[in-house]
Amino acid sequence: MTESPTPYRVLARKYRPQRFDELIGQDAMVQTLGNAIRRGRLAHAFLMTGVRGVGKTSTARLIAKALNCIGPDGQGGPTIDPCGVCEPCVAIAEGRHIDVIEMDAASHTGVDDVREIIEAVRYAAVSARYKIYIIDEVHMLSKNAFNALLKTLEEPPAHVKFLFATTEVNKVPVTVLSRCQRFDLRRISAELLAGHFAHVVEAEQVSAEPEALALVARAAEGSARDGLSILDQAIAHAGADSTGVTAVQVREMLGLSDRGAVRRLFALLLSGDAPAVLAALAEQHALGVEPAALFRGLLEAVHGVTRAKAGGAPDPAQSAEEREALGEWADRLGHATLHRLWQLLLKGLSEIETSAMPMEAAEMGLLRVVHASQLPDPAELLRRLQSGEPMPVDAGAPSASPISPAAPAAAAAVAVPDSFAALIEGIERRHAHLAQQLHDHASLVRYAPPELVLHPERPIDGNIAKALNDVFAIGWKVSIADGPGEPTLRRQELAVIEDARRAVVESPVVAAALAAFPGAELLENQG
Repeated sequence: MTESPTPYRVLARKYRPQRFDELIGQDAMVQTLGNAIRRGRLAHAFLMTGVRGVGKTSTARLIAKALNCIGPDGQGGPTIDPCGVCEPCVAIAEGRHIDVIEMDAASHTGVDDVREIIEAVRYAAVSARYKIYIIDEVHMLSKNAFNALLKTLEEPPAHVKFLFATTEVNKVPVTVLSRCQRFDLRRISAELLAGHFAHVVEAEQVSAEPEALALVARAAEGSARDGLSILDQAIAHAGADSTGVTAVQVREMLGLSDRGAVRRLFALLLSGDAPAVLAALAEQHALGVEPAALFRGLLEAVHGVTRAKAGGAPDPAQSAEEREALGEWADRLGHATLHRLWQLLLKGLSEIETSAMPMEAAEMGLLRVVHASQLPDPAELLRRLQSGEPMPVDAGAPSASPISPAAPAAAAAVAVPDSFAALIEGIERRHAHLAQQLHDHASLVRYAPPELVLHPERPIDGNIAKALNDVFAIGWKVSIADGPGEPTLRRQELAVIEDARRAVVESPVVAAALAAFPGAELLENQG
């Protein structure tokens, strides 16, 4: 077996941008920089900030090329479109140009390291137009190092440019920020990443399913480098004898749940079939899907249904079958139900991630959702009462006979919601916008049907009494009070979340961890 003449280069390095038009998702920054170069309005210091893998260091090298390019004929000047063939362009791309100095601030944090730079900037560039210092993770410099750099950074020699990159711009002193032209590199969208990965696999002569590339793009979380690393792994996982990278293989590699299985489980949750829900969970667990990953999939499903109900643009990574299912659920489910599902699943995910028994926590979380799905909808109860349809009977309660439509007034009286929160949920199906306003901005002063007294924290659009009587026709009388009453339902929900967070912070384990690491913060897991 003969060895390859050149060593293998990982995709993240092989497909690092060599031109500005290869820098995906950063059009605004490229346009600004191009205008500055064309007009000769070049800053003496640039700061690139953004999440990992969006192209900060690559951008710094491209700027170094743009400023030092001399063109194929050796007569060119600074340009937003460096030729890539002249000696400065080639040397910078290979990391060997004597006048382009790259420094990792994580391993050169002290004032002595900065003092070397201050001494060196006095001397002209050896062969390039500009002497350029690229300092990566600049926020790692010590306070004294930053202070030592300030004067030189504010008034550097004309032949010197500073290019800084950082993932934590909040740790860079304001005195440094004010001396730099700042570029915030955006997190790259999953759609752009999937398109970029399609070009990569084509160049690598590897076939890949569009859904597989969409899964890789989602897992990358806006980072081109992370995505290329995952894609590299997926190609290796597929193997040389495989037909290509498939969505099934990517899910297996990343430990993701099958989206079809998630939709089936979501349907079972809504139907309230507890044995089938537990069986589906056990089946996914046997296939190697982690309970936390399954709950994240369910949260994505709830989010997708809610977006569809709100008229949001569909996710390009979704299949036609998935979009159809989400649209059908959006027509059936109300906003209040979806919000309740989101909160229940989010709580379940939190319990799974902190529990010593994640599988048991997942079962309990799903059973809690099943129980919530069987709670009565006031609007549906009223409709059944008025039409004489049989009422749903709880499995643990004695059976009841259908209520006769001969007493509609009594039926309507029975069906009136017993709380302001239930009232809002009852009108949500027909008056979603008004229900949302009441939920977020209405402070309850008195609830005694048919009397309702409110104190709106903000103006509320629509006729409240008319909407209430449209659903619960008992002659509602709505009045506005001058003084506030109870906190709004939105404020109450936030208070519950804050209480839960405080309980976590005050728990012995977390309190001990915070005491051991004084600068640590408790962050909410977003799944």
